[in-house]
Amino acid sequence: MVEHSDDAIVGLTPEGLITAWNHGAERLFGYTAAEMLGRPATVLADQSGAEHQADVLARIRHGAGAQSYEARRLRKGGVPVDLALTITPILDQGGTVIGISAIARDITAAKEAAERQRAIEQRTNQALRMESLGKLAGGVAHDFNNILAIVANYTDFAIEETTDRPHVQADLKQARTALDRATNLTRQLLTFTRGDAIQPQDVDLNASIGEACAMLQRTIGEHITLITRPSAQPLTVHADPGQIQQVLLNLAINARDAMPDGGTLVLEANTAILDGTEVDMQPPLPAGTYARLLVSDTGEGMSAETVARIFEPFYTTKPQGKGTGLGLATVYGIITEAGGSINVYSEPGIGTTFRIYLPLMTTPTAAETRPTIDQAPAPGDGRTVLVVEDEPALARVVTRILTNGGYHVIAAANGPQALTLYDEHGCDILLTDVIMPEMSGPRLTELLHDRDPDLPVLYMSGYSNGLLGTTHVLADDIAFIEKPFSAGELLHKLAATTMAATGEK
Repeated sequence: MVEHSDDAIVGLTPEGLITAWNHGAERLFGYTAAEMLGRPATVLADQSGAEHQADVLARIRHGAGAQSYEARRLRKGGVPVDLALTITPILDQGGTVIGISAIARDITAAKEAAERQRAIEQRTNQALRMESLGKLAGGVAHDFNNILAIVANYTDFAIEETTDRPHVQADLKQARTALDRATNLTRQLLTFTRGDAIQPQDVDLNASIGEACAMLQRTIGEHITLITRPSAQPLTVHADPGQIQQVLLNLAINARDAMPDGGTLVLEANTAILDGTEVDMQPPLPAGTYARLLVSDTGEGMSAETVARIFEPFYTTKPQGKGTGLGLATVYGIITEAGGSINVYSEPGIGTTFRIYLPLMTTPTAAETRPTIDQAPAPGDGRTVLVVEDEPALARVVTRILTNGGYHVIAAANGPQALTLYDEHGCDILLTDVIMPEMSGPRLTELLHDRDPDLPVLYMSGYSNGLLGTTHVLADDIAFIEKPFSAGELLHKLAATTMAATGEK
């Protein structure tokens, strides 16, 4: 039984000299019995292992009884192997330790599997934590965007009414600038939470790198060497082009801040083949060929503890007042929204590389057209707009904007009231919030389309929460404007929605 056991079974003197060596030990350690008999067991261990081995033998000699533990030992040639060991004393009739039995089993593969499982569990816990933080951030952004829309537009109204008071206008413009900063923060929150609605299109990553490079060359500083390495072939992904630029710029600015004394920043695009078993991807991706963006720097680098937290919102290593902690959370949100993943490799004192993987498009989709606000919006011409907004102050702002734009406005505070007003007065276009008590905007649209299937609808929201689509990606036939919006943005979008529905040009 001993000779045919797969486990290594070794006999030892109480002092640790090998007295028996079965075939299992030969297979496990690579030494024959002739090579090992009479030699000390310390030849199978490094210095720390030999010290631990000596301690175990000493305890057994002093009556400690059997010992079971895991340890790393060395095969012939110095190759390490992880073992589960059971060390048992052999006693004579008087209870004196006259020998020791050691049974060793190879657990290297089991430990590697356990490490992979632990990595998977950590990655899952990270995803759950990000989801929880995302729900919190999304809820805050929803209410805050309504407030921003109110304050921003009333500030614009005041600026229009004080053209004869330049000092007042200067103060108001400072307030408007601060509002723009607050708007950008909430948009970053929504990008991280995937709570905003986007309309992606085909994007060439080579072109994205070129645009980012043109911008960075003016702003990144002469102490940074900027290198771009576009792909030899076009790399097309389906994403929001503005968000791809946001990813590149956020990573580039972080890289710049990590190189205060200068260094090299590299933006690169290529393809990568994944086998689907990678454990360092956030989130994991199935096997396949992907477009890959790389942003590398020769900066200060990050510790493993920092890398583990960098995508959490509001987590930052920058000094107070130098960062919001939303930049990388925004990057994470954009990449996952586009169906991709991100990998981070960093070494303190060496630098950092972010690798972004996005689904590679092989068949181009239809090109999308986006309205421009460079010219004055088309007049309302007395068209009736049914405005549905549960925030009274924001409803008054929207009513004032549309009235000044030549529209006739009927305002409702909720879905049921909107149905009643439509039955009494009708309307030419519906402008509705997405998230409302009693009835959501999409549900209201369904009911009104039962009455008039051709009624144009424009949704407005600071946080759609998936109500406009299960993936937060808008279909081509859904018109949407993000809160907070300016008067010009709203009038342009409303005119474009009307023209699209009626076929006007």
